[in-house]
Formats: sequence, structure tokens, C-alpha cells
Amino acid sequence: MAYLWVALGGAAGSAVRYGIAQWAAGRWGGMFPWGTLAVNITGSLVIGLLMSVILGRGADPSLRLLLVTGFLGGYTTFRAFSLEAVTLIEGRRWDEAALYIGGSAMAGVFSCAGGLGLGRFLMR
Repeated sequence: MAYLWVALGGAAGSAVRYGIAQWAAGRWGGMFPWGTLAVNITGSLVIGLLMSVILGRGADPSLRLLLVTGFLGGYTTFRAFSLEAVTLIEGRRWDEAALYIGGSAMAGVFSCAGGLGLGRFLMR
């Protein structure tokens, strides 16, 4: 049953990620990977929030498999981030590559910490 929860969540998360990437490319163009950046930052925020709430309430482990491992695992994407970073580097777009790589890492960590803090605050 655990594999089913992960698969269902992963499929939904991947579909949402694709939709956001398409929307961002249509809105701002495809020269900079805004969609992946937004997905990874919001995914980090939500994973922090969900983990603090799920752990704080002692929720059913199936919920963690569905939402965190499945949905957020499919929603966020390291492989797309890596490819887009290399593409910026190969295009000699050094400033954008540095912004994307550094911004993704820093914003992801800060977003996750913010989500954990928000979840802990809400659980009081």
C-alpha cells in the first residue's frame, strides 16, 4: 500500500510541477527557469510546514508517504534544476547561473526553515 500512496502523490506532484513550469514559461519566457525555481522554493516551504504538522500531530504514516514522499517528491525536481543550471553555464550566462544555483539553494533552505517554523507556530 505504501508504494501506491507514493505513486499517487508523485503523479499528482509531477503534473502540478509541469503545469507551473508551462505557466511560468508562457508568462516570462523560457530563457530563465523561473518555473523550476518557484517549484523548488515553494516545495521546500511546504515540506517544512507539512513535516512539522504531520510530526506534531502524529498523523498516519500514509499521509507522509502521499504528501511528502509522493506529491512533494514529484513536485520538486533536482534533475531539472541540474540540467537548467548546466544549460545556463554552457550558454556562458554566468550571472544568471550563479543567481539560479545560489538562489535555489539558499531560498530552498530558508523556505524549508520558514515552513518548519510556521508549522510549529500553528501547532501550539
